Amino acid sequence: MDAKLLLSAGQRSSALQTGLVVLCLRRYAAIQSSRCYATQNNLGSLPRAPRKQITVVNDDGGVEWKALSIKEKAARTTQQTLNLGVILTGLVMTGGCAYFLYKEVFSMDSKTVQFNRAVDRIRSDSRVKEALGSGHKIRAFGEPTWNRWARARPIASQAYKDPNGTEHFLMHFNVEGSSRRGVVNLHTFKWPGQSDWQYKYLTLDVKGQPRIYLENTDATPPKQHSRFNFLGMQWRK
Repeated sequence: MDAKLLLSAGQRSSALQTGLVVLCLRRYAAIQSSRCYATQNNLGSLPRAPRKQITVVNDDGGVEWKALSIKEKAARTTQQTLNLGVILTGLVMTGGCAYFLYKEVFSMDSKTVQFNRAVDRIRSDSRVKEALGSGHKIRAFGEPTWNRWARARPIASQAYKDPNGTEHFLMHFNVEGSSRRGVVNLHTFKWPGQSDWQYKYLTLDVKGQPRIYLENTDATPPKQHSRFNFLGMQWRK
């Protein structure tokens, strides 16, 4: 009986000790948790480092608009306006270059197209090949120059509009074959409202030989119109 009482008292003492240990551990954990929370609050309440002021030069758009001061908003607006101006200037310059390239190279009104068109006619004509020599491809170039290395020789040309609104274009350039040289003269015109140029004349002059006419509208006889009488008046078909 006494042994049982001693055993029961020992178990109670052990349980009491265990409970005290658990209570101490919980109390320690609660203290540590409160300390961590206080530390985090103290860290969060620390003042942040001041950001760099936004200017026209250093603004990268990283700061929201509502966080900017009045002076910084003015700086960002100025920067964006300058960027837009640069973009618009680039677009205008690109468009101008494209227009100039079209007018000078691809348009039917350009000097380059008129020159290439005449050179093709010269090279394909059998009389020209006989006069200049057909040993190699006929070469066309602009005005003679003293510089042997100059490739971009100027081509003499003139464009004007007469009082009737008809556009005229005149040009002359040099050609060279395997045996002789010659000078090409051309005159094209375009009636008002038309888009295609017509030849008035296209000639080749080779020293010591008669002029070769590839086009000559002045030598073409005018078309004869038949006339008839009707109601006492002359009418032309």
